[in-house]
Amino acid sequence: MSKKPRVLFISQEMYPYLPDSKISKTIRNLTQGTQESGKEIRTFIPRYGCINERRHQLHEVIRLSGMNIIINDTDHPLIIKVASLPAARMQVYFIDNEEFFQRKHVHHGANGKFFEDNDERAIFFCRGVIETVKKLGWQPDIIHCHGWMTSLVPAYIKKAYADEPMFANAKVVFSAYNDAFEKPFDKSFVNKAVINGVSATDLKAGKEATHSALNKLAIQYSDGVIIGEEGVSADIHKFIKTSGKPTVTFADENTYIQEFNNFYQAVLEESEVVA
Repeated sequence: MSKKPRVLFISQEMYPYLPDSKISKTIRNLTQGTQESGKEIRTFIPRYGCINERRHQLHEVIRLSGMNIIINDTDHPLIIKVASLPAARMQVYFIDNEEFFQRKHVHHGANGKFFEDNDERAIFFCRGVIETVKKLGWQPDIIHCHGWMTSLVPAYIKKAYADEPMFANAKVVFSAYNDAFEKPFDKSFVNKAVINGVSATDLKAGKEATHSALNKLAIQYSDGVIIGEEGVSADIHKFIKTSGKPTVTFADENTYIQEFNNFYQAVLEESEVVA
């Protein structure tokens, strides 16, 4: 572990770039609190089209952009943008792609329907973050994933990138939220998510492509689990309990930042979990 612990935050939402929600406010406060505790951090979220680039002063990071992510035999250009939160002296990285993230809504269209390509958007986001961190040359000790859109990261880190010096010793923490969606992903989700080092069998926990299945897949490959809010389904609770993974429940608004940082330390000190 590096002298100054490094925490990589990956979240599907963050305030003030997106509206106030349990995930967006948790990640906003947790990132700042973790940095102020003496750790080095990096934070990644998707660059949804509803994020006002002018107001938040996003700009493209040319040296990190330019990679292509191949999903279902189609090349998708990866664009990396960054913005600063001056009050917190923090930078936030945004994963962008014209096809996936230019629309003016997050996960549901103006008609309220869940986007048909949310599966590919999630795959692109997860792979895009990992490849960008690798390109940055920034080696995290803890990777903390927030929400279903990050659910592939633990499997990718533990399987496809297990021998990469950048990620070989990283511990993964997954926060489960009451962020359910009703319609499952396309049945081909697992096959689309396969990459070198990760087979469809490795991803079988996510085969049903439901919200519950995605959470189970993330939990399976994580070293620690956080129940991020009330309302997380009984099915997910049961899976967490059965998994035997170290777990903490988000309970106190005033103390969770310290509790989570204590949890990071406990996970780092645990022997490596084998999925």
